[in-house]
Amino acid sequence: MQVNGCELYVQDTGRGVPIVFSHGLLWSARMYNAQIAALADRYRCVAYDHRGQGRSESPHGDILDGHGISIEQVYLDAVNLIEALKLAPCHFVGLSMGGFVGQRIAARRPDLLRSLVLLETAADPEPRHNVPKYRTLNKIARFGGLSFVAGQVMPIMFGDSFLKDPKRKKQRAECERQLKNNGRGIYKAVNGVIEREDFEPELGKIEVPTLIVHGEEDRAIVRERAERLHGGIRGSEFVLLPRGGHSSTMEEPELVNAELQRFLAAH
Repeated sequence: MQVNGCELYVQDTGRGVPIVFSHGLLWSARMYNAQIAALADRYRCVAYDHRGQGRSESPHGDILDGHGISIEQVYLDAVNLIEALKLAPCHFVGLSMGGFVGQRIAARRPDLLRSLVLLETAADPEPRHNVPKYRTLNKIARFGGLSFVAGQVMPIMFGDSFLKDPKRKKQRAECERQLKNNGRGIYKAVNGVIEREDFEPELGKIEVPTLIVHGEEDRAIVRERAERLHGGIRGSEFVLLPRGGHSSTMEEPELVNAELQRFLAAH
C-alpha cells in the first residue's frame, strides 16, 4: 500500500471495530500474530510494517540529518494509513517504537482513535547511558548486518523467563532468525529511535482511554519510565505483567491477550 510515497506492507484481517497494530523496532507486524489470531473473530485487525522495516520499502528520501527515519515520519505514515483505509475511530496498539507513534496520534489526532494501548514504551528521549551502546551496535549492523550483533540484541529484546526456558528454544531461534533477517538499511530506523525528541510535554493532550502494559523483565525500557508515562496521561490504566521483557506480545501472548480483550471490550 502506498503511504506518503512509500510502499508499506499492510495485512488486514477480520471484521468489526478496527484495531491498528504498530510494531517495535527491528520487528514487523509478525510480532502481533498471536494477538490477531485471538481477536480477528471480533475485530478488524490491521497490522503494518514501518517504512524501512519488515516487508515495507525504505525510500532514500526518508533520511533525517542524513542518517535516520524520524519518528515524526513514521507517525505521519500511521495517520495517513488510518485515513486511507477509513479506519477511524480505531483502537491503536503500539509496542515500543509503535508506542511512540500511538502517543503522537492520541495527542495530535484524537479524532482518529477510539482507544490507545501502549506496551513496553515511554515518552522520554533515549537515556544518555544507552546511546553509546546502541550507536555501536547500529554501526556494526549498518556495515555488517544484524547477524553480527543478534546475540547482544536478544537480551535487550527479551526477558529471562523467555530466554532461559528450555521449552522455548525453537521460538527463540525463530526470533533470532527474524532479527538477523533485517537488512543493513535497518540502521536508518534505529537512528530515528535513538534521535527521537522528548514527548513528555505533549502527554497532557492525551484524553483517549489508554492502557499501559509493561513487562516486569523489560531491560530496554525500565519500569520507572513506563510508570512516568502512566503518570503523564490522565486517567490511564497501568498493568505490570509478572513476566515478559521488551517484546511481551511474543513472549507472553496469553497475558497480553487477556489484557487486550478486557480493555478493548470496555471501549
